[in-house]
Amino acid sequence: QPPAPKPGRLLVREKGTYFVLRELHRWEEDRGVRAACEKLIQVLIGDEPEAGMENLLEVKIPTEVEQQLQRLDQQEEEEEEEALLGRLV
Repeated sequence: QPPAPKPGRLLVREKGTYFVLRELHRWEEDRGVRAACEKLIQVLIGDEPEAGMENLLEVKIPTEVEQQLQRLDQQEEEEEEEALLGRLV
């Protein structure tokens, strides 16, 4: 899970984590690990949230957006399972 509070994000940025993740993403073959890297990289290189939204875990997400994100997560999981099964066969 990405660092939600602002101090956590700043600490992760200051330690040069982006460069490590970028290199890991280049050679990692596991789709799940690559997806996790991509999500964290987006947090690290993205703009800081506006006032009142500093803790990403406390941000209110509209119901329809949350449902869409859940559908996308489910689709991603299904694709990963299919890819794994394809490698086993």
